[in-house]
Amino acid sequence: MLLKSIRHSLDELIYLLDQLSDQDYARSCPALSNATIGEHIRHILEMFQCLENSYDFGILNYDNRERNTLIQTETEFAKQSIVAIKMGLKSENKIIYLEQVIDGINIRIQSNYYRELLYNLEHCIHHQALIKVAVLQVENVLVDENFGVARSTIEYRKQCVQ
Repeated sequence: MLLKSIRHSLDELIYLLDQLSDQDYARSCPALSNATIGEHIRHILEMFQCLENSYDFGILNYDNRERNTLIQTETEFAKQSIVAIKMGLKSENKIIYLEQVIDGINIRIQSNYYRELLYNLEHCIHHQALIKVAVLQVENVLVDENFGVARSTIEYRKQCVQ
């Protein structure tokens, strides 16, 4: 179910990218401290890429992202990156060590691949909510009402309707 949910969220991004020109994709949004839709999508994708690139070695540091500006400026390149991420998703869980420097101190904690996939899914949804703010400024772009809404919130809303 986790991989299915991730693929769904990534497909939502492809659907959005199919509707955006490169100009709209790279346009600053004052409501997001002048960030662009592209910058948010790049951030989402590079977190997934970082996890993917760390799978074999087993040590993950999200601060070591590539920060490839093509992802944030070219919709076609971003879509290709999404397809590659979807193809690279692993079905086998394994222990991964998460590293980060906090206040000058290098810390390492044990995690696992599925836990980090779940983190990336929730992180993706959080950024989709921010992207939705910028998308509302662009004419003729449609996003699902649940774009950027946590799965638990969607389920809760369904229960309230019944």
